[in-house]
Amino acid sequence: MEKISEGRRRVNIDEIRSDTPGCVKVAHLNNAGAALPPRPVIDAVTEHFTLESTIGGYEAAERNAAAVDHFYEAVARLIGARADEIAYVENATRAWDMAFYAVPFAEGDRILTTTSEYSSNAIAYRQVAAAKGVSVEVVQDEPDGTLSLDALEAELVKGNVRLVSLNHIPTHNGLVNPVAEVGRLCREHGVLYLLDACQSVGQIPVDVTDIGCDLLSATGRKFLRGPRGTGFLYVRRGIVRTLEPPFLDLHAATWKAPDGYDVRDDAIRFETWERYVAGQIGLGVAADYASDLGLRAIEARVTDLAQRLRAELAALPGTTVLDRGTRPSGIVTFTVDGHDPSAITQAARVRDVNINVTHPLDHGYDTHALPSAVRASVHYYNNDEDLDRLLSVLKQLGPHG
Repeated sequence: MEKISEGRRRVNIDEIRSDTPGCVKVAHLNNAGAALPPRPVIDAVTEHFTLESTIGGYEAAERNAAAVDHFYEAVARLIGARADEIAYVENATRAWDMAFYAVPFAEGDRILTTTSEYSSNAIAYRQVAAAKGVSVEVVQDEPDGTLSLDALEAELVKGNVRLVSLNHIPTHNGLVNPVAEVGRLCREHGVLYLLDACQSVGQIPVDVTDIGCDLLSATGRKFLRGPRGTGFLYVRRGIVRTLEPPFLDLHAATWKAPDGYDVRDDAIRFETWERYVAGQIGLGVAADYASDLGLRAIEARVTDLAQRLRAELAALPGTTVLDRGTRPSGIVTFTVDGHDPSAITQAARVRDVNINVTHPLDHGYDTHALPSAVRASVHYYNNDEDLDRLLSVLKQLGPHG
């Protein structure tokens, strides 16, 4: 009987899978895209939406105000923050945008990032570079693909760095960047630090105090197992007043007639009044679900499953595992000789095995990237049978199609 343990507590994996309705039908190995939600999250979202449909949206929000507000405490607990440092945002991209575009860039400033940066973020860098006269510089990697701390420090010593911005876990090569060490360097040099944690929150322990980041963005739909269309932003209390969001409303600021306004002095200045209320409630439930299981236990199980999958894939003729880094995540990428990754994904889908295609060339500045690869991303509710179903699909393909 499989179990996941945190300290003395042991949880039966069969019970977790029974708490996840999707496990009945599919071997879901696309958790880096969108994970299967557990029953408490499904129930929270469904019950609030049902309430909206019966008594009205405003009225439902008022009645469930405690559950809405609990989101802030739940997420703060999850990442080691304070509740007033958390903003609810509709997705990780918008959360990251709200943080990045609030940075007071000036001509001559430098932005430091990584080779594995997400292309959406890279586009934002170029837009600001053109508008504000800042430079975007890519810090070199170590041979294993992780960010080089020596190279980063050398760039920080040169000066004029306004922002260090990187991803915790890239979506396409399985590594985990040394984010706490980056935080130490940023603090030593007095540089703002923005961390994109959309693939790490819910998969591995993420503590903003240990990491030392000033800003962190994350999504609900991936490893946190929350509703799609939800996300959050962490803003360190000590810097919040130095950042003015790119847009404001009557929720983020107070109108002072006839021509003034006061912006809130907490992270809610990054929110808007209108939001997916059922999703906010569900995201709080998802954060509690992960915290209650224990992130160290979750990480250990994810690591074990991913290691087994990588070993089994490497043993298949014509299959190449592409993952890099010294600390592997639950994201496993590979190619099969003679088979297009999209065709492999569709062949798996027919057999109720969910995997995805990643396009590394679309992710920032990675010169080692292939045009496309298969991505299988495991989570703690997966089991050996799920992995075996994927391996069976691959074995049936044959070496050359």
